[in-house]
Amino acid sequence: MGFFDKLVVWSIPFVPKPIVGFFSKKYIAGSKLEDAVRKVQELNKQGMMATLDLLGEESQSKEKAEEAVAEYFKMLEIIDEYKLDSNISIKPTQMGLFIDKEYCFQNVEKIVREAKKYNNFVRIDMEDHTATSDTIEFYLRLKEKYGKHVGTVIQAYLRRTSADINGLLEHKANLRLCKGIYVEPRAIAYKDMSIINENYKFNLKKLLSNDCYVGIATHDEKLVWYALSLIEEQQLKHEKYEFQMLLGVDEELRKIIIDGGHRLRVYVPYGKDWYPYSVRRLKENPKMAGYVFRNIFGLR
Repeated sequence: MGFFDKLVVWSIPFVPKPIVGFFSKKYIAGSKLEDAVRKVQELNKQGMMATLDLLGEESQSKEKAEEAVAEYFKMLEIIDEYKLDSNISIKPTQMGLFIDKEYCFQNVEKIVREAKKYNNFVRIDMEDHTATSDTIEFYLRLKEKYGKHVGTVIQAYLRRTSADINGLLEHKANLRLCKGIYVEPRAIAYKDMSIINENYKFNLKKLLSNDCYVGIATHDEKLVWYALSLIEEQQLKHEKYEFQMLLGVDEELRKIIIDGGHRLRVYVPYGKDWYPYSVRRLKENPKMAGYVFRNIFGLR
């Protein structure tokens, strides 16, 4: 982590909320579903797909979890009504994972069942290591029943990832492969970025070679290049993979990918919990924090 990135992370708690809100506008669609709909429509016009995500994690009550479930039902209805090219992404802790595991599973299943009704898709997002095993278990239970309407996420920085993928290959899993953002102990996660990148490449090749559908989630152009080389080498059809990027990050690279004839999906978060999301994301990813602030002030 560079000195500038450290300085940015250190200063975040002292930055007034309105300023954080101003900076985060590029990266969050807004506080309401209608804000997110407008952003998805804009992305669709540019030839990009989207995934909608309601901000907020770790519900402390069943009431809060059920409010999130209701919002996702509304989301699926709106996606269908407006004919948006978008699916949805949900977080188990928001659905009540730390309240009661089976209660959480029932909430997740309700959403996947509703998505199937609309012929849509649910990505069960991956959170920190305390939720990894439960998330994979939920995915496999639901895939058996709902097939193509559900997928999950694998994080390249976790030491367990290669073994997890080995267990998912036989299921022809639908996975988003990302580096990972949570701050984890060294015993659980790699800390050296060169190792994380190599693990990303190792597991991406394994997944694509075994007929798994992969959301190639990265803003790292070296990894994008590597993915493109695999796609050409394996002569993969475009419906076998997609690239994925965060809203507001490296828009030039996402246009390059689209112009190259590849499918790309943009993660579109929204909701009233934008402030804790913004602060936590920036603090947990110092390099991203530095990247954001450099872009804001036109620095390189």
